[in-house]
Amino acid sequence: MEDRSPKAPDTPQLASGEEQSSELPAPRLNQTRTGIKPKSPPDAEADLADPSLYFNRELSHLQFNIRVLEQALDEAHPLLNRLMFLLIFSSNMDEFFEIRVAGLKRRVAIGDESASFDGRSPRSVVAEISRVAHEQIERQYRILNEALLPALEEKGIRFRRRGEWTQAQRAWVRDYFEQEILPVISPIGLDPSHPFPRLVNKSLNFIVQLEGKDAFGREGGLAILPAPRSLPRVIALPRELCEEGFDEAVFLSSMIHAHADELFPGMRVRGCYQFRLTRNADMTVDPEEVSDLASALRGELLARRYGSGVRLEVVDTCPDELAAFLLKEFELAEEDLYRVNGPVNLTRMMSLLGEVERPELLYRPYTPGLPKSLQKGGSLFDAIAAGDILLHHPFQAFSPVEELLAEAARDPSVLAIKQTLYRTGADSPIVSSLVEAARGGKEVTVVVELRARFDEADNLALASRLQEAGAIVIYGVMAYKTHAKMMHIVRRETGRLRHYAHLGTGNYHSKTARLYTDYSLLTANEALCEDVHQVFQQLSGMGRARHIETLLHAPFTLHEGMVAMIDREAEHARKGRRAHLIIKCNSLTEPKLIQALYRASRAGVECDLIIRGQCCLRPGLPGVSEHIRVRSIIGRFLEHTRVFHFHNNGRPEVWGSSADFMSRNMFHRVETCFPLLDRKLAARVRKDLETYLVDNCQSWLLQPDGSYAKQTPGDAAPISAQETLLYAYAAKA
Repeated sequence: MEDRSPKAPDTPQLASGEEQSSELPAPRLNQTRTGIKPKSPPDAEADLADPSLYFNRELSHLQFNIRVLEQALDEAHPLLNRLMFLLIFSSNMDEFFEIRVAGLKRRVAIGDESASFDGRSPRSVVAEISRVAHEQIERQYRILNEALLPALEEKGIRFRRRGEWTQAQRAWVRDYFEQEILPVISPIGLDPSHPFPRLVNKSLNFIVQLEGKDAFGREGGLAILPAPRSLPRVIALPRELCEEGFDEAVFLSSMIHAHADELFPGMRVRGCYQFRLTRNADMTVDPEEVSDLASALRGELLARRYGSGVRLEVVDTCPDELAAFLLKEFELAEEDLYRVNGPVNLTRMMSLLGEVERPELLYRPYTPGLPKSLQKGGSLFDAIAAGDILLHHPFQAFSPVEELLAEAARDPSVLAIKQTLYRTGADSPIVSSLVEAARGGKEVTVVVELRARFDEADNLALASRLQEAGAIVIYGVMAYKTHAKMMHIVRRETGRLRHYAHLGTGNYHSKTARLYTDYSLLTANEALCEDVHQVFQQLSGMGRARHIETLLHAPFTLHEGMVAMIDREAEHARKGRRAHLIIKCNSLTEPKLIQALYRASRAGVECDLIIRGQCCLRPGLPGVSEHIRVRSIIGRFLEHTRVFHFHNNGRPEVWGSSADFMSRNMFHRVETCFPLLDRKLAARVRKDLETYLVDNCQSWLLQPDGSYAKQTPGDAAPISAQETLLYAYAAKA
């Protein structure tokens, strides 16, 4: 899920050589291994580049997905939200195979056996992923079939299987099939003139065994049925056909299966089995061979649908010989086959969450709050000029950011607007305001990152819309994705130019601002605004940014600056001063930053790391990392904030950033990291971070062996950081 998205048991279900209980465990302890075999603790002089000090990035990524799956078992979540977590796990795993596994397989295919800094070769990582993924996907379907579906039925939500249809339901399904499915479905018989078709990535398909002769006298064999992509995968039954007190639905796959015979008149269907192929969806554009990035990406978007296969899912009733046939067609091995007990495309069940009107089975609604400075209304420019404003989404509204741009578009005193867009959507209010401003004659410059993964099509569309309105659209720097979140507005006030800026940790996307935790800083601080201006000048003019005084920015000063601040904290500790740092971000994988944290721990710095997803640092090792604690918060909202606190000998500094602690963010992207110069705002963020550190409901602590231990209140009062912040900031929780 960049994040697009919201990724346990008492028994250690993932430890090598252990059998998993047939019973569904309560969510308490996730003991998923990250691929490191424990070694003797290093001494004080140990080499910090020793591979045994690091967890594997891909296996850590997989482990985050498993923590998301664990939420489906946590009865603290409403029932439909537990289903949502199970479906998010499916979506996360799709992307994991499309990008991460595909990349590893590519390296294996070309014979690249070079080890990553954790010491593991691509081949060994692929094998471990296969083992863990098979266990967890099988477990996912057991959770669905044995826990969630029965619980939903108890609450009056039922999925009718073919053998459970009433006579009236069968008649309705037949009519639906004949009117909605039959006109748009295209069976493909396999013979020399009809070779195996190219199937779209992650599409629902059926392989059909046939007996008899067709209209041309050809003997039956095999056929492929691609399910129409235009049709929903879950179809609600009419209320009058449902049992009283129930909302009932059927799967499209069940409808097709039940009436497959009608697609092959004169022949008998001996078997009909679902399958789905996951393909390599990574897009590669060589900067040395591309003269027009937009055109190149349009071609890559089409190619993404038909990349090489990386995973085959089949229904568990599919005969071995048919599964083997499909594996051969897709050039996959046995370990790439996943047999599932249910629909092969679970992610498409997400539509149910918006269709079932059962608010008591979902999180209670709330109204995002506003800071006091914005509650009295009036011009946003006046409010920002009076002092910096910090918004903590989703607990506080994202609307002030959109309203600032809308006001700027209408304000005749505004001369110029500059904006970065990474994930936004072509129909967003942000884009509409930029279009209005450009049409109104203002100087509008927009840096659109076309290569935001899985948002490329939307970004191409919004770039075209902006260009048609007269905005200057820049596609960023070819070899560096523009991931910074910045807005810059120039306004004439009392005879001089005044600058305003927005800096954020998340995207300019109103939907994800209701789902992801992020900070937004609205400021008229001259130094900050001048630095934002300089970064925009650099992006548009490709010259060196001059005199950037307050911001850190990648790929130039951010990595060096972060290492320096961590080392500064270590120096304070060596001098006997109190030293403490808190790092909150999505991923921690960059080796030099990890080594800086190891050095800080050795010096005695208390290091609290809140890392939602991938973490390659190994905490709790004597002599190396015993002062480091790593926790992951998984809850209602996707933790997306990148914010860093340094005690700095009683002169604390708090920074927000668009960047994670990853190599790609530090060296291969344009990122910004901004200080909170207002002491009250900095203290507020510190208090927010401390709330996360005492969470005992949604917090998982990373152990030295790579497992994650779920924190529970025990005899203490339960504390959920997200619920606490929601109560503190939302207008109505």
